[in-house]
Amino acid sequence: MNKKDLLLEIGLEELPARFVTDSIEQLSNKVEAWLKEKKISYTAVQKYSTPRRLAILVTDVTEMQEDTQEEAKGPAKKIALDAEGNWSKAAIGFARGQGVAVEDIYFKEIKGVEYVHVQKFTKGQQVKELLVDLKDIITSLSFPKNMRWADQDLRFVRPIKWMIALFGQEVIPFEITNVATSNTTLGHRFLGEKIVIETPASYEEMLKEQYVIADATKRKEMILSQLKQLEQENGWVIPVDEDLLEEVNNLVEYPTALFGKFEEEYLELPDRVLITSMKEHQRYFPVMNQNGELLPFFVTVRNGNSEGIDIVARGNEKVLRARLADADFFYREDQTKDIASCLKKLETIVYHEEIGTLAEKVSRVRALTNSLSDELSVDAETKQDADRTAEIAKFDLVTGMVYEFPELQGYMGERYARIKGEKEAVAVAVNEHYMPRHAEDDVPLSEVGAIVSVAEKMDTITSNFAIGNIPTGSQDPYALRRQASGIVQILVEKNWSIRLETLVDLSLALVESAGIAKSSVKEIREAIINFFNARIKHLLNEKEVRYDLVDAVLAGEVGVVSSLVNRALVLEQEKNSATFKESMEALSRVMNIAVKLTEVPVVKPELFENEEEKNLYNAFKNVEEQYATVQSESEQFALLVSLKGDIEQYFENTMVMAEDESIRYNRLSLMKEISNLISSFAHMNKILSI
Repeated sequence: MNKKDLLLEIGLEELPARFVTDSIEQLSNKVEAWLKEKKISYTAVQKYSTPRRLAILVTDVTEMQEDTQEEAKGPAKKIALDAEGNWSKAAIGFARGQGVAVEDIYFKEIKGVEYVHVQKFTKGQQVKELLVDLKDIITSLSFPKNMRWADQDLRFVRPIKWMIALFGQEVIPFEITNVATSNTTLGHRFLGEKIVIETPASYEEMLKEQYVIADATKRKEMILSQLKQLEQENGWVIPVDEDLLEEVNNLVEYPTALFGKFEEEYLELPDRVLITSMKEHQRYFPVMNQNGELLPFFVTVRNGNSEGIDIVARGNEKVLRARLADADFFYREDQTKDIASCLKKLETIVYHEEIGTLAEKVSRVRALTNSLSDELSVDAETKQDADRTAEIAKFDLVTGMVYEFPELQGYMGERYARIKGEKEAVAVAVNEHYMPRHAEDDVPLSEVGAIVSVAEKMDTITSNFAIGNIPTGSQDPYALRRQASGIVQILVEKNWSIRLETLVDLSLALVESAGIAKSSVKEIREAIINFFNARIKHLLNEKEVRYDLVDAVLAGEVGVVSSLVNRALVLEQEKNSATFKESMEALSRVMNIAVKLTEVPVVKPELFENEEEKNLYNAFKNVEEQYATVQSESEQFALLVSLKGDIEQYFENTMVMAEDESIRYNRLSLMKEISNLISSFAHMNKILSI
């Protein structure tokens, strides 16, 4: 069967760098899914992406779609045949719809019922006739932000300027927003020109001649190689931040690294300030010596060749110099302010019009911090440090440095707090209370920082839920999911004994007293607990705990989060053991029967009628006593499954639902007491593989 290469390129106005990688992945996945759906065979898919183009090269695509033969199921036999055994209208219509004659019908039995079946043959079409569907693939792409242009109805990430759809040497004709497909593309905006792509396989090399490195991986390798060369030539160390490298790579089509310098006097600024100025605002790589000390140099990547590189360097130096001059001014100016005056300014800054000012938020966080300190029974010094941290944690938000560089919040607070004579533990915790800032970030190292971090995040969640600002779908403007995940992460890693429900209640009481709640506290509480359940489930999914085991531990109250996570991990570890299935069956049987009792259980041993009842009761009481004293969740699990034999003997010799009401109630009470202990570990009857 003849084969050809397929090339699809979408030429655009410059894409935001953060959209490029996800966009090309999406295009590639959609093309591959379409090829699979249409049963079109191929060898490989190569992705190309730059700020101005998204392209896919599919090699060795067959010219003909595969023929297919599949079995189609129709109506039941009793519907397909009338009383005389003739084909009914339903059978005739089914056969016609499948493109076969009624003579081709045969019957197959499914779950005791015979159904009409036919073998349906579909002749494969010419692939070039199907490739016009690429238009629908392009228009189906989704992006975080879209735009419309001119009088077009299409909402897309950026205006489409040109398109290539080439199958072999043949153009697949279609149009999007009045842009027709062709075999022409554009090279580098300033160094290249319009060229004709003669064959899909020549695409990458022909663009390279026009100063476009279309393969993002090769472009990144070029950047890294050039950085390495600068290191070797100058004896530098250029730390490469992967996020910055990815962003820079998606800003250029033909990368050329260059360096510039700035005045040594700016090295007096904190390293984080210098790096933030270079990295976040200018997309520059900082330069260090072999001892890890910053040097008065920076490295940037130009979108072009080395022609006039000195002029480009001087231009970048001028821009950075202005940035650093601002930073130097703010740093010195901020040190003339005292913390008290900064805190006073928080009274004039609205956190949210329905929640109040930043000062009011700080007041609630401080109160919650003290309550949390009491719940955790920390020592007096830790409580005092946590209280002071909560009081001043937000003061740096009104400093000039943080206003200019918001990324430095917390970091500048720590630095300024230290300069103003705050205790070291407090200064460190001012920065730590923002941690973890993202999924890969660490939790606060200090107990003080962790307490204030949980209090601050909890207040943010509770106050937003109180006004109905609850994340839905992808909408989460206040990053409440991240805040909740941060709390869960801290509770797990610090192994605190506080119940999640207690933490929520403490925060809700403060929000309610502030008059923020728009609905009943009960409704808000339920929504918050469900919200945390989802974050805990996400955490356990990341730890690859099987979904039904997750459901089992989350079926009741959350309680102590670290214990809940450990219980899930124990179940995951034990699920493949030889005795797991039988043990879970026994424990589940108890739980399933226990639901028949809705009152508070009262067990009377004197009403037991056989030895099996007595044995189970005595075994349970022994387990219950030990359960309260063991230190690990694995020991708790072992105690519960030790009841398996007594439970099985009990059910073999005892009818729980006895006719005598007092006997029946007594037996249900025993089941209920055992079930309550089991459910404190997990709802074993939620486990599906038993």
